[in-house]
Amino acid sequence: MPRITAPTVAEHRSRRLATLLETGRDLVTEGGPEALTLANLAKRVGLSRPSLYEYFKSREDLAAAIIEDELPRWTELVADSLAGDAPLGDKIESYVRMQLELMRDGRHAAAVALSAHALPDDARQRIRDGHLRLLEPLVEVLTGAGVAEPRLRAMLVQAIVESANRLPVADSEALITVTVSQILHGVSGN
Repeated sequence: MPRITAPTVAEHRSRRLATLLETGRDLVTEGGPEALTLANLAKRVGLSRPSLYEYFKSREDLAAAIIEDELPRWTELVADSLAGDAPLGDKIESYVRMQLELMRDGRHAAAVALSAHALPDDARQRIRDGHLRLLEPLVEVLTGAGVAEPRLRAMLVQAIVESANRLPVADSEALITVTVSQILHGVSGN
């Protein structure tokens, strides 16, 4: 009989799942997506492979779980960055800053690397839905400011942020400043 390390079986499973997901992220961060295998995860956490099948049916299931685990945290951080009373331009800057910080964080890089690999269609749809929820705090800000077509504009802002993240710019502050300027003022820079 396995040893329970929490007051209840449900809490034990929840803690173990959190440990497995965090360790999976670490494997990807350290060795790339190829390092994420059930055998490597089992070895790292000291469990047998059959024990992992209680949590994940396959490597793809594990990869999807890691990505899906990150999305609510990212959404909460984005929403928190937009909270409070500030002018629209300041809120846009907060959104861009938070998104670029998240995108340049190792946790995000691990999730992005995993999403590039084959995932089941239902997992891909859940991940797409999670990414759409990331836009909701910005849509709400734009709606509250009376901006026309708030969802479309939020998607355009996000597209610019994602493009900025792919640029080979080492100076994050300069990247944020120019990205915010581009979003707020276009190429005129005014």
